[in-house]
Amino acid sequence: MNYEKEIRRLAAEKGALILAHNYEPAEIQDLADITGDSLELARKAKEAKESTLVVCGVYFMAETAKILSPDKTVLIPRPDAGCPLADQLTPSSVRAAKAAHPGSPFVVYVNSNAATKAECDITCTSANAPDVVRSLKEDTILFGPDANLAAYAQRMVPEKTIIPVPKNGGCPTHHQFTLRDVEAARRAYPNATIICHPECSPEVQLASDLIGSTGYMIRRCGEKKEWVILTEKGIIHPLQKKYPDVLFHGMDTAVCSNMKLITEEDLYITLRDGVVPIQVPESIADRARLAIERMIEASV
Repeated sequence: MNYEKEIRRLAAEKGALILAHNYEPAEIQDLADITGDSLELARKAKEAKESTLVVCGVYFMAETAKILSPDKTVLIPRPDAGCPLADQLTPSSVRAAKAAHPGSPFVVYVNSNAATKAECDITCTSANAPDVVRSLKEDTILFGPDANLAAYAQRMVPEKTIIPVPKNGGCPTHHQFTLRDVEAARRAYPNATIICHPECSPEVQLASDLIGSTGYMIRRCGEKKEWVILTEKGIIHPLQKKYPDVLFHGMDTAVCSNMKLITEEDLYITLRDGVVPIQVPESIADRARLAIERMIEASV
């Protein structure tokens, strides 16, 4: 079967918009109508005119799309595509942190589950975390679940006090990168500019030349002729497509297995059978929506 042809036919027939994260397999990104980082996908989901959204990413991304478009059908080809980082922050831990720090707003990374978002004041992404923190009037900010992103926001907004919850939360894929990797890259590629994702450790961030989300990388990587990319290796595909004359070096072991679950066959079955639909209880969705929409407003 020619999956590409059938997927495009079914998407057109059913009025479906396919969204894919920058870490998805290359063949899935190439089939998507929209690719981007979490902030870009959240915005496009909210703006979409199509009646059906197919989210090729991990589960919290599909939840976010459904929360922002409650009247649309939102499908995820692999509902088992979870996020270990998201699982590190629970609704009860948010409530406990807020009880321990009365009056302090909780900024929750969009890499979190819907029920957790519902307990928080505002969401953020790796692209806008400093802007979100800066938008809040309070001096002390609770932030989770990624402690490395919290540390990055703290450096960018030193006038605030940011408390990470949990203290050592983080993405297993980005925790792979070490200072030794940066030093080795400098030796191997002396003419390259090193850019890392803010989910990397503070040591890696400080040793890199630039820090930014995958969307930031795609915008900036045309400025130099050679780059070392310290994030999940799926980003190399859209970078090479956009900048074919630029040399990119990634780390082959930097793979998020959950982001690689969706296949062309999965996407075809999703469109053919209308599976798997995302449902978020209204009591959770309404509160989570407020937190997400506050982020979008703060990021304009």
